[in-house]
Amino acid sequence: MSLLRALSVCLVVRPRRCPGRGLRPGTDLPFLQAEPLLLRSPQPWHSFHAGSWLSSSASSKELLMKLRRKTGYSFVNCKKALETCGGDLKQAESWLHKQAQKEGWSKAAKLHGRKTKEGLIGLLQEGNTSVLVEVNCETDFVSRNLRFQQLVQQVALGTMLHCQSLKDQLSTYSKGFLNSSELSELPAGPETEGFLKDQLALAIGKLGENMSLKRAAWVKVPAGFYVGSYVHGAMHSPSLHNLVLGKYGALVICEMSERRANLEDLGRRLGQHVVGMAPLSVGSLDDEPGGEAETKMLSQPYLLDPSITLGQYVEPQGVSVVDFVRFECGEGGEAAEAE
Repeated sequence: MSLLRALSVCLVVRPRRCPGRGLRPGTDLPFLQAEPLLLRSPQPWHSFHAGSWLSSSASSKELLMKLRRKTGYSFVNCKKALETCGGDLKQAESWLHKQAQKEGWSKAAKLHGRKTKEGLIGLLQEGNTSVLVEVNCETDFVSRNLRFQQLVQQVALGTMLHCQSLKDQLSTYSKGFLNSSELSELPAGPETEGFLKDQLALAIGKLGENMSLKRAAWVKVPAGFYVGSYVHGAMHSPSLHNLVLGKYGALVICEMSERRANLEDLGRRLGQHVVGMAPLSVGSLDDEPGGEAETKMLSQPYLLDPSITLGQYVEPQGVSVVDFVRFECGEGGEAAEAE
């Protein structure tokens, strides 16, 4: 008998000698069966899931969807968070943020050193206080992402709260700057835990690009002063109506003898000039008119009417320009990275 024939006979004959063991009803062929497992007490596959949230399929799905909408994290991560926290929504949200922050710090360390020349300028004004902030990323694509814009909003709010907490008696205007390290240590806000550096880590972990909190400037003015403002390519924040985002921003501090009706329009025109002509100082109305290379603001050709100087435009308006701040996204990138 050939070997192939012998094997086929064994497959048919052997099970008949042991009826009832390893056979499906109505067939002579054996089927796979791990007999030692039959000696163990049965364990349902999902017995490791903690909490009662899995007891109702409808309620678990509702919790899962609610957590995803609130945090924006993936289905898998939200499901893991609910399992870890026994279905407690608040604890699951906190757990997700902590995990994302750990991952963000890890990614931030890996991405450190990659150039961040794109990003956004944020302008926020409340009462007598105005702030400009700059947050950078690697690509313009990420700067258009809602999550990145929310980070710029958090930085602007954190800077505004810091400025408002300074209890100074103003007889004239005050101006201040914050560098990257100082910005990072500011509290994130009354409704957000941690510091701005923690929010930066979360954004890096979520968007996967290197980012930096570059700088901020703030201005506070008493009565008799006005702060004009302008953002080039302006778009409004989706959730904060008085926050404006763009690639260039300017604040222009004016002193006035009386309140004027067209101050907002005047302030916007002065801000446009600062953004477009990039002066280095204010100068004086007594300075001689200069050409396009002039760096004194009042002596420069007025951006919207080069036939006159800015000083000649301002003088009849009843205001005096005393100072300004100009931010251009990505300027001085090499120096900042070296620092």
